[in-house]
Amino acid sequence: MKKTFFLHKFAALTTAAFVFSAFSLSPIYSNAASDSLMKQMEDRKKLKVASNEIEDWPKGPSVGAESAIVMDIDSKAILYSKNIDEKLYPASTTKMLTCLIAAERGNLSDKVTFSSTAVKSVPADGSNIGIDAGESMTLEECLYGVMVGSANECANAAAEHIGGSIEGFAKIMNTRAKELGCKNSHFVNANGLFNENHYTSSRDLALIACAFFNNDSLSRIGNTRQRTFKATPTQPDTFTITNKHKLINGEFSYSGILGGKTGYTGEARNTLVTGCEKNGMRLVCVVMKEESPCQFSDTVSLFDYAFNNFHKINVSTEDNGSLPSNENFFSSQKSLFASASNVLYFGKNDTIILPIGSSISDCKRDVVVNKKDDKTGIVATVKYLFNGADVGNAQIYMASDKYQTDNINNTKKQEKNSDKTIYINVYYLFLLIVVVSLLVIWLSYTIPSGAFLRTLYRDPSEKRHYKRRKKEMKKRRLR
Repeated sequence: MKKTFFLHKFAALTTAAFVFSAFSLSPIYSNAASDSLMKQMEDRKKLKVASNEIEDWPKGPSVGAESAIVMDIDSKAILYSKNIDEKLYPASTTKMLTCLIAAERGNLSDKVTFSSTAVKSVPADGSNIGIDAGESMTLEECLYGVMVGSANECANAAAEHIGGSIEGFAKIMNTRAKELGCKNSHFVNANGLFNENHYTSSRDLALIACAFFNNDSLSRIGNTRQRTFKATPTQPDTFTITNKHKLINGEFSYSGILGGKTGYTGEARNTLVTGCEKNGMRLVCVVMKEESPCQFSDTVSLFDYAFNNFHKINVSTEDNGSLPSNENFFSSQKSLFASASNVLYFGKNDTIILPIGSSISDCKRDVVVNKKDDKTGIVATVKYLFNGADVGNAQIYMASDKYQTDNINNTKKQEKNSDKTIYINVYYLFLLIVVVSLLVIWLSYTIPSGAFLRTLYRDPSEKRHYKRRKKEMKKRRLR
């Protein structure tokens, strides 16, 4: 490996040797420190789990983390919550936001050159993969270094590439975090090294992780067990790194893992973000301020709790009572009886999460009517509440034939044939039937009994005979 890498490793080993000798000379101190940490963890298990206070909500496990959350990636429904808005230090889980911004603003094939600042600002005992100043690799390789090796110099280099400097990138981080709905976060660096002004919450980390796992490239990179970096003209070494996330590298076996990120500093203790997919649900779990290896066992317990006690419901197929009334419902530009109008419908992919055994009828609905967005057709949002708990939202669309094609049919064949579709205005059709029926009844009472029907159904020859007889009768009366 490179000279810098050897120096970092030498310094780390020297530090470890010093610490080991100090602790071996002071076993009483070591035991006291360990006992103190364990006591703190046991005390944290007694902290209130807010989600357990919800009526008829499944009771979640007690975990040793200061803060923990389980969130559904698609609906953002929170299934488990413990101090989810407390400001804590994220350590290297910060790097998920760094990678998200890099992937959104950069190109994975971009060439990233490592500056002296990016390399030398990393502490000797900080995580790195030994890249030297002046060397370069693609942005994609940088992101593998960040997510698999937790490499601080790779996070710094990616940040400088996107933001021009670490400070400039931090501004982008704070802006993007607010866009994602984060309310208790402030970032000052790209790698998560301790700074009193660098903090977030488990709710905010979960929102960042939802965006991360909705990016296919990042999901692939973030779920990599092992990565081999091959020598190039701008990076002369071949080496392999293994992911420290034990649910990814297999040390803790759990099916459905989507990826995630570890984090540790003395101030933050252990933090962990993990995504998992089972039973049609994609969930993210965040634990903050935990003692190793309990961050992994707690995550497994929380995933088991969530997947065993909740299920996903598609709103468009289950909710038949939330669509507002509309006088032009089921009509369109091709209506037989009306001019251009619209159709109301739910987004076909909108879902909510409920406890197993509950249905959408158990929810309270809050409908917020919005000004129509001509680009999407969204006119209202329905918020679903289960005994006060937000379990997800659904969008109501008002769509013309164009939106019917884009959002309901969603196939090229239906798009091609959309101009052949005719939507009948049920309201006006019903009105026409009523008017015709009333007219028939009125005529039947106005014309002598049976004459009206006989007139309607008489054949032409009978009609001529009837007229002739009528004229003869009139002449006789005149005489």
